[in-house]
Amino acid sequence: MRRSAPDPSVAAGAAGSGGDDPAECPYCGSTDTEREHPKGPGLCRSMHFCDDCGEPFERFG
Repeated sequence: MRRSAPDPSVAAGAAGSGGDDPAECPYCGSTDTEREHPKGPGLCRSMHFCDDCGEPFERFG
């Protein structure tokens, strides 16, 4: 069975987090991020943007 590397464009959030704390960028590790939209493609995902590296990413939770 072949196992693939995790997708860096999707960051895991802490369970039970309120969502107002800044998300950590999965690309550069910065917390200088902004929530672009409260809802992502699914109910448990939200869209964020990193101001340091300029990459968009999703967060679960």
